[in-house]
Formats: sequence, C-alpha cells, structure tokens
Amino acid sequence: MRKPYNILVLCTGNSARSIMGEALFNTMSAGRFQAYSAGSHPSGKVNPFAIEQVRALGYPVEGLRSKSWDEFAQPGAPEMDFVVTVCDKAAGEMCPLWPGQPVTAHWGFPDPVAVEGTDEEKRAAFAQTLRQIRTRVQLFLSLPLETLDRMAIESRMRAIGKQPL
Repeated sequence: MRKPYNILVLCTGNSARSIMGEALFNTMSAGRFQAYSAGSHPSGKVNPFAIEQVRALGYPVEGLRSKSWDEFAQPGAPEMDFVVTVCDKAAGEMCPLWPGQPVTAHWGFPDPVAVEGTDEEKRAAFAQTLRQIRTRVQLFLSLPLETLDRMAIESRMRAIGKQPL
C-alpha cells in the first residue's frame, strides 16, 4: 500500500469549515489520507460548534487546532498532494508556495460561524455545513486516484467543488 496522501484544507480563520474537513478526511479515508487544516488569518481557536459536530459523528477531536497556513510552507513541513480551499475569501488570497506542487481545488461552503441567532440555529448551520463537506469528501474519496493522471484528478476535484450543495 502506498503512503497516505497528504491533504491540506484551507480557510481564512481555520476555526470551523477547514477543521471539520480535516476531521472528516482523517476519519472517512481510513488511513488513505493524512489531512491537515490551516488558515490565512487563523482565529487561534476552534469553534465549539465545529467540535460538537465532529464529536457527534464519533470522530476524534483531539489534535484539532487553529493554525496558520505558514506552518505548512516551512522547511520540514509535510509535502502536500492536495490542497482544498473551503471558503471564498481564502480561495481569492495569494497562497504560499506549497512544496511538491499539490493538486488544488476550491470547494466553497457557507460560513456557519456567520450565522446569528440562538444556539440551536447556529448548531443547525454547523450540522448543514458538516453534511455538505462530508458529501464532497465522500465524492473525492471515491475517486480511483491511483489510476488517474494529475490533470484528471484536478478536473474531478474542481468538478466536486461545483456540485450543488
């Protein structure tokens, strides 16, 4: 078996969507992927509703932390095979140069952190975003990556990001 693919899930604050993406990839891929998440302007803390949603699936939350994407552009950082942006703001920012020239795609999701209202309304927004991310992660994990060339993988990754939510 080949070494796990490394995937970096990026957002601006690295407090919710990218964190949930990291947890979903790490658990759903059953060792096929090693996922990381980061932000261009990390908030420094993980949103408690994001942790709650991941925990509700029975997925591990230990080790989930808000961190800068600069951490992954440093010498000695894991070399990424894939980079996915999950918020429109991060997709428009100038990313660091990632070692290894990873395949990149944008999978935009509404920001559940921006939802105002009761805790139940916020919880519902996080649950919806988690379901949307999970659907796209499942689609990506179903790709026969070992038999596709780089251009085909990139094309399919980008098509996944254009799937209606």
